[in-house]
Amino acid sequence: MDQPLIAADPHAEIRAEVTKLCARFPGEYWRELDARRGYPTEFVTALTEAGYLGALIPEEFGGAGLPLSAAAAILETVHASGGNGGACHAQMYIMGTILKHGNAAQKQAYLPKIATGELRLQAFGVTEPTSGTDTTALRTTARREGENYIVNGQKIWTSRAEHSDLMLLLARTTPRDQVAKKTEGLSTFIVDMKAALGNGLTIRPIRTMMNHNSCEVFFDNMVVPAENLVGVEGRGFRYILDGMNAERLLIASECIGDAKWFTERSIAYAKERVLFGRPIGQNQGVQFPIAKAYAQMRAAEAIVQKGLEKFEAGLPCGEEANMGKMLAADASWAAGEACIQTHGGFGFAEEYDIERKYRETRLYQVAPISTNLILSYIGEHVLGMPRSY
Repeated sequence: MDQPLIAADPHAEIRAEVTKLCARFPGEYWRELDARRGYPTEFVTALTEAGYLGALIPEEFGGAGLPLSAAAAILETVHASGGNGGACHAQMYIMGTILKHGNAAQKQAYLPKIATGELRLQAFGVTEPTSGTDTTALRTTARREGENYIVNGQKIWTSRAEHSDLMLLLARTTPRDQVAKKTEGLSTFIVDMKAALGNGLTIRPIRTMMNHNSCEVFFDNMVVPAENLVGVEGRGFRYILDGMNAERLLIASECIGDAKWFTERSIAYAKERVLFGRPIGQNQGVQFPIAKAYAQMRAAEAIVQKGLEKFEAGLPCGEEANMGKMLAADASWAAGEACIQTHGGFGFAEEYDIERKYRETRLYQVAPISTNLILSYIGEHVLGMPRSY
């Protein structure tokens, strides 16, 4: 039998089941949470119980043992269904650091409980007020004292800190002026946040334009057992690099999902809304922006798919991860613009959910890395031009 020219979606069944799950959490659910800045505990619990938040955890530890592309399909579908994966996506992209570089004891201690939902690994402590995405300039320190490390410093934009049991923390263990390369001397730790809260760890929520449960976290002589060091001291920066590529690919998938949601809404309204005796979708001024945003989404989708393939093959994928994230964020923003413009005044009404999704997808022009830094990366590392400043 001839093989099909285009392979079937290997994650079609996952998408279908996630769509069914998301149907239990309609727009009203997300609007109510948005109004009170609440955390979607019920939604996260449902995803956990269905096994989706343990998708990347090997079967021997109670997970599904699926590839990153499956996680991308899950998050894309959540967004395409009108929800938001910001409450739980970190668990997927943080996971790789422990899977690749954690020791046997750490995997046995944490992974089974994360898979069942007994523990949540949702907080990623990297960004700081003074360093932003200049990760090697971070100032949080971890000083070895006997069988412990003593941590001092501050992190910002640490989303879900109030709703996570564990944090993956990056801190400097060797002063920057004592290392040959600025990427050296950084170490990664697993922090038991429940034990540390009030014992050197302080969490302060930050109100933002979208309900993302973002926080500042402060470390004041916080004690972290030496056994919670991931991998070798001083090599933490390279450990999180893979996680950063995974993060960008997953965020890009969420943006693709947003773009699909916006486009579906735009098409439906353009067909049903009649003005001057005909559907507004007959007007090129309405139709063309929707079509262009769709084309942008499909182009981004192709780049992201290539990045996922390379990631899963163990190949360098920085180019695709960065470009995919930028193009997908641009596509979701364009689709959101078209959706609001198509709906006119109704696009600003809360009950249509468009303004909420519009606010949420705007974040990804900036986070987890801004468009300007991606362009700088492409210019220097892909095109070989001098480093820009």
